[in-house]
Amino acid sequence: MFNGLADWWDGVELWLAQAPFPVQFVLVMVVVVPLCLVAAWLLDTLFGKVARAFGSARDANDPDRSS
Repeated sequence: MFNGLADWWDGVELWLAQAPFPVQFVLVMVVVVPLCLVAAWLLDTLFGKVARAFGSARDANDPDRSS
């Protein structure tokens, strides 16, 4: 099973490496950029929830807090 997947991936990789630069650029813009945006959104959401769970490092009503 993994040999078939590896062979398929090698074919895709070879095709992409031999493709002209404009084709590579379009594929990156259409595939990789949206995947990175989704990954960034998921990580931001996850870390935001973790940060809220641990609370703030400072109290908002702390009188010693400058500005």
